[in-house]
Amino acid sequence: MKGKKKIYLLFIIILLLIYLGLLSLLYRSESANGNAMIQTFGDAFWYSLVTLTTVGYGDLVPVTPLGHAVGMVFLLLSAGIMVTMLGAVTSFITSEGMPFLMLSLQRRKNWYYFADCEVESNALAANIYKEDPKALIIYGEKRANQREILDYPCLYLSAPLDKIVAKKKQNGAKCKVFLMKENDIGINRRATDLHNLPIDVYARTTNGQDRLSENINFFHSYECCARQYWRSKPLRNCEDTIVLIGFGKYGRSILERAILTNIISIEQKIAYHIFGDATEFLAVHYRLGELFSLNQESKERDSLIFHNETWTENRSLLELADRVIICEDDEQQGWDIFWTLKKYFKLIGRIDLRSSWKPPGVSCFGANEDIYTSQQIIRTDLNKAAIIINDIFRMSVSYPTLNWNQLDDLHQQSKIAAADHLLMKTRILLQDETITKPTAFVVKRAYEMYCKTKRLEDIRETYRKLDHLRWLRFYIFYNWSYGSVRDDVERQHPMLCPYEELTPEQKQERDAAWEMMGIIYHELE
Repeated sequence: MKGKKKIYLLFIIILLLIYLGLLSLLYRSESANGNAMIQTFGDAFWYSLVTLTTVGYGDLVPVTPLGHAVGMVFLLLSAGIMVTMLGAVTSFITSEGMPFLMLSLQRRKNWYYFADCEVESNALAANIYKEDPKALIIYGEKRANQREILDYPCLYLSAPLDKIVAKKKQNGAKCKVFLMKENDIGINRRATDLHNLPIDVYARTTNGQDRLSENINFFHSYECCARQYWRSKPLRNCEDTIVLIGFGKYGRSILERAILTNIISIEQKIAYHIFGDATEFLAVHYRLGELFSLNQESKERDSLIFHNETWTENRSLLELADRVIICEDDEQQGWDIFWTLKKYFKLIGRIDLRSSWKPPGVSCFGANEDIYTSQQIIRTDLNKAAIIINDIFRMSVSYPTLNWNQLDDLHQQSKIAAADHLLMKTRILLQDETITKPTAFVVKRAYEMYCKTKRLEDIRETYRKLDHLRWLRFYIFYNWSYGSVRDDVERQHPMLCPYEELTPEQKQERDAAWEMMGIIYHELE
């Protein structure tokens, strides 16, 4: 590359020398003739400029034989120069020159780079553009590859990512990079050495941790779908029988979110009936039986009942269920189940269907525009709430604890799970099941109610028991067990015991997840 630049530079220098030589000949030959119009070097330059650009004003013309010869050279060169200039301008507009110029002019905007322009990328980019008026959407492919006309302005640039990022010159916020294909970070050439660039990366994956390095984050579309489902359609107090049809990636994620966030009462007895192969799930989460009644409905605690038979063989269960969640990985199969239920079964509960689009008259979840949002993928508010919980927790205990960046992935997830329960906490405190979004106003009201009611010892104990139950579920889900001292290697913790066996200080630790509402509503404002 450096060798080519040297050749181009040498070629330009030679052309300039030839041009200056022609101007000198024209000037010397014409200035020697007293009747000539071209008497100065400036006149010679002006004549050459007018001639080479084919404007031809006619205000200056050579009169000497040598001047005519030089003028003829300029005339012959003019056609070639115009063709070259036209080609250069066309090339600049149709190639990467124009997008790079646009990048340079918009350095202070917030850059969002997508490796490919697919359905998922388009859904996220459209949501980002609605939320961020300073957004600059960049697609890492050529415009010719995009058939659909998008509803928002964007740039197409297939250049290497490091060259694109270099154009920002660290103006404003870091460029955010999205790899929207599953496990793309392992196969996409654009993902090479991303950790060395001043960017924040969000890569879609089917497994693994939430973070690879300081700037590379993962997100799971199945988890985003499950989180969006329980936020938009939260569990109600009157529901005690939930049926899940389909236990693939979506079904497992929905059950996982239910286990971690559906804690609304210390006396709840919810039965989850799951239709699908749960062999692997139960083998991985082998401690679930310590908190749940497995395969047998209990009157004392929540139950997880995994059915080996098909859902069609359980008509009475379906007809009495409070809600039926159809979450097949195969969307068409889900629709077939939905129409079969509507056509042949008499159901008293709701039917929620996973669908990538929103048809009228159907209770759906998992539409692309709902899953692929900045709040779901970048999770700014959720992570901020989790950091606040950790800070409050650190202040409430007497022993040394780690700040957010020092926590490993599991313990960060623990705080995120606590933040995820914020919606349930607001509904519990305000006793209002119509709340589906914890806005600043709602959280403020909930916190005021918490401050008012926590003065009563029995109510404060209830709040602590509720959050301890949520905390237990998280660690049991990840196969931790009781140990007299905390051991992260052995996955043992002294608080993995009934609430009554906790020390007063350990009980007090459960306040952090409630106290954080006092800070969260300020952040939301």
